[in-house]
Amino acid sequence: MRILLIAGDAAEDLEVFYPYQRLLEEGHAVDIAAPTVKKLQFVVHDFADGFDTYTEKLGHSWPADIALADVVPEDYGALVVPGGRAPEYLRNNPDCQRVVQHFAEQRKPIAALCHGPLILAAAGVLTGRSCSAYPALAPDIEAAGAKFVDSEAHVEDNIVTGRAWPDHPAWMREFLRLLRE
Repeated sequence: MRILLIAGDAAEDLEVFYPYQRLLEEGHAVDIAAPTVKKLQFVVHDFADGFDTYTEKLGHSWPADIALADVVPEDYGALVVPGGRAPEYLRNNPDCQRVVQHFAEQRKPIAALCHGPLILAAAGVLTGRSCSAYPALAPDIEAAGAKFVDSEAHVEDNIVTGRAWPDHPAWMREFLRLLRE
């Protein structure tokens, strides 16, 4: 299956590379879509003693394969939306919203993690659903008309959501199950 992964500068390093490599390992083709085709700079979020929230450091860089404006969503069977800070600005991109809406309307599998559900919310696809995300986003999820669920791998219909990179095994296990159905 050909799978689309939406990313941008400041996407969370682990949340891009874990699903990217795991899906390749399963034999899927994965394209990374970003606002433009360029080398993206990812970040690493972690917790440090004395900080009230996570810290951010530079992570790996990786090239985007396709610009969001050039994505033909019909060419893809599933979608992955990692977190990090990238979703804060990607959610405002009309092409990003168009792509997400296609996957939701066609009930194709979608996996979103951490801050990734911000993109789903902006695309208007969470209304009336339940969704997990980074716990600090509970008000954003509820403002989008969804019920926040604090879960490492929440599955509702075609969408699998989780809180953050520590949830990778459960989150990806459920997404792979959807891909096999």
